[in-house]
Amino acid sequence: MATEPQNAAGQRPVEALAAKLRRRQVVGSRETALETVLVLRQVVSKARFQNINQLVEIIRSVGQKLSEAQPKEHTVGNTVRKLLHHVREEYNNASKGKATASTNEFSITNFVLQGRLRNEMTAQKAESTLVLREDDLEDPDSFARTLKPVVMEAIQDILDELETVYDNIAKSAKDHIHSDEIILTIGRSGTVETYLKSAAHYHKFTVIVVESGPSYGGHDMARSLSSAGVSTFLVPDSSIYALMSRVNKVILGAHAILANGGMFAVTGSLLTATAARAHSTPVMVCAGQFKLTPLWNLYHEYGALDFADPSGVLGFEEGDLVDKVDVVNPYYDYVRPDLVDVYVTNEYVRRCIHACFLTTVSSQRGPSTTISVSTYQGVI
Repeated sequence: MATEPQNAAGQRPVEALAAKLRRRQVVGSRETALETVLVLRQVVSKARFQNINQLVEIIRSVGQKLSEAQPKEHTVGNTVRKLLHHVREEYNNASKGKATASTNEFSITNFVLQGRLRNEMTAQKAESTLVLREDDLEDPDSFARTLKPVVMEAIQDILDELETVYDNIAKSAKDHIHSDEIILTIGRSGTVETYLKSAAHYHKFTVIVVESGPSYGGHDMARSLSSAGVSTFLVPDSSIYALMSRVNKVILGAHAILANGGMFAVTGSLLTATAARAHSTPVMVCAGQFKLTPLWNLYHEYGALDFADPSGVLGFEEGDLVDKVDVVNPYYDYVRPDLVDVYVTNEYVRRCIHACFLTTVSSQRGPSTTISVSTYQGVI
């Protein structure tokens, strides 16, 4: 049996999403991750496979095709890697259960387990009823028929996490934002927006929203916060440095968090973080765990080499001026790890040791996690 998806029906959603990614019809980390999960669910439900290697190759081929369509959307690869982790984990658990069942040796552990309550033993047997038969010639679909429900459940868990990521991050907002503070943010981020609205239930503070031209997403952000009762001011990008001396805290969203502790964020984030460093203002980044990627920024020191339509900066109606200049309109800035003080995410993150490392400081009042970025010194 081939390891690729078998029929055209399974390939149609993959090709459709790849076309949307190329045309920038799907933009944003969370939206891309949600679309990827939905496509994976359709592909897995229609795929035929006889062993774990074929299933892994099917999922990996979908992720490779979507990543090639839009390499700058890192959540595609993150979502595929997470699903592969769940698939291998379930397969290993089933294999261990099968190996344990085949060995019936006398030991102290088995002797103790025999004295457990009947309902506990029944629950343990129910958990280990997953029996996988790979490459069964008599029933070729037995492996897929047994493993598919488990994989679909794993996909649903990922989907539920993506749908509730904003609320889970926002639960710790009251611990990081205090009364009478002046907070600065740039553009519009759904994570930051929910975070600030959640904190507004407990504290009264002021938010300065930078409009982030030429997309001007800050206009929608300021309008949304103001309608929620948050004291909000909208300022142009040129006012960031002048206002930073009055700001108590900078809160940014992230498009992707890289392996070295840096991140890709909306254009203007580098300017904001640099101004905050000059004024010793702490910079906090709110991002879901699905934005953590094992990749590095190997292209440019300041940007992500991802550009939008330059007409938003300099229109063609300018005439002769257009022919004399090269206009660049980047989607994202690259913010170095030394410019970020704290990452707040919805899941626990292990410490990773690179040029910079992320140290997990778990919050005792909610599921969200604070990750402080520190400079790597010495060997750990």
